[in-house]
Amino acid sequence: MQSILIVSLVALVFVFILLGIPVYISLGLTGLISLIALSVTKGSPLALLVMCQSVYTGVSSTTLLAIPFYILAGIIMNRGGITEKLINLALLVIGKMPASLAQANIVASMFFGGITGSAQADTSCIGGILIPAMVNQGYTPEESVGVTASSSTCGPIIPPSIMMVVFAVTVNCSIGALFMGGAVPGILIGLGLMSVVAIRDRKYHFPRMEEGFSREEKKKILKEGLIPLGMPVIIVGGIMTGVCTATEAGAMAVAYSLVTSIFITKTVKVKDLWGMFLEAGAQSGAILMIISCAKILAYTLSALQMGTIVAELFLSITTNKIVFLLLLNILLLIMGMFMDGAAALIILAPIFQPIAATLGISTIHLGVIMVLNLVIGAGTPPMGACLFIASKISGISVERCAKGIFPYLLGEITVLLLITYVPVFVTFLPTLLGYTV
Repeated sequence: MQSILIVSLVALVFVFILLGIPVYISLGLTGLISLIALSVTKGSPLALLVMCQSVYTGVSSTTLLAIPFYILAGIIMNRGGITEKLINLALLVIGKMPASLAQANIVASMFFGGITGSAQADTSCIGGILIPAMVNQGYTPEESVGVTASSSTCGPIIPPSIMMVVFAVTVNCSIGALFMGGAVPGILIGLGLMSVVAIRDRKYHFPRMEEGFSREEKKKILKEGLIPLGMPVIIVGGIMTGVCTATEAGAMAVAYSLVTSIFITKTVKVKDLWGMFLEAGAQSGAILMIISCAKILAYTLSALQMGTIVAELFLSITTNKIVFLLLLNILLLIMGMFMDGAAALIILAPIFQPIAATLGISTIHLGVIMVLNLVIGAGTPPMGACLFIASKISGISVERCAKGIFPYLLGEITVLLLITYVPVFVTFLPTLLGYTV
């Protein structure tokens, strides 16, 4: 009976989302329905009380302050024109390599990911410039979208990462260890996508950059491009050295972005700040609402002993770590196609973390696997947010966008399997820095 109820609740969330109801309302409404059902069966009016408590506790952790800090720092830097600067820096790094603009797109996303930590922001900012530029240079719209939407997955993997903050808060593990665990896989994703571009270039002969930069232009690009890259250095360096926590590093990143944008590059004025604060509040509020509403459903699923039921199901199928990880990847890729990544982490991380621990899989390794799976889902149909953003920018249908991203999706899954079954790619750096993995 409990298993049927659990499946019904999860299915109800997907039904609401497919009907076009916002994710946080879908989660909250399903959670309320499930709480009412629990109240009736228990004979006590706990529904509204638990709902209020879940919403509050869902966002009451001080660690979650890192999310608005990272978002605000990214908005300030982006308003200061960092997108163009990072693209120019990427073009300088790529040079006259075959498929120059496509390769620069991926490198720029890797740079950008170290500042915003958001796949959607990456697709919107980088894609807004490079999708039209790639089309004008001779790439098909599908190819332009495929490169842009797939490379945006680097954002939530390369530190800082908003989704890793959510995972760490959910299972109570070290954010710093997760950030360091995501650094190498994030770079591998970028290199994997660049390899896909190189392979496809042999068949389609993509255009390459014919003219280089002058000496003065190189100096200017380096000067302008390295300033925004100072922000991830502060965040990662502060966490690595133990000088600050991830939340404190976010506050330092905001201070750095303010100082550089107002006083050094002078691209932001004091009068612009209020609008940026409002924008950061709106974006942060959207994420935190999803987290808080997901907590309601997570409470009910916990009360229904979903963790025990899922653990027994998986362990009845296999106790082999390799098979378990394969099944986990398949499940998470499917979940990522339909559900917001933060919500999926809130619901699923507490369920799979104990199972992974039983099989000898470290929490840090599990966290990076889960985040990467769900981020890949953000670029896949039918509900991939990055795909819809890229579709709007390019002016082509989501179906055509999905066709364009497919070859790059294969490259991402290859890297996903690599870090899944060779955990040293995740655990090496955190272990080297003294974290417990």
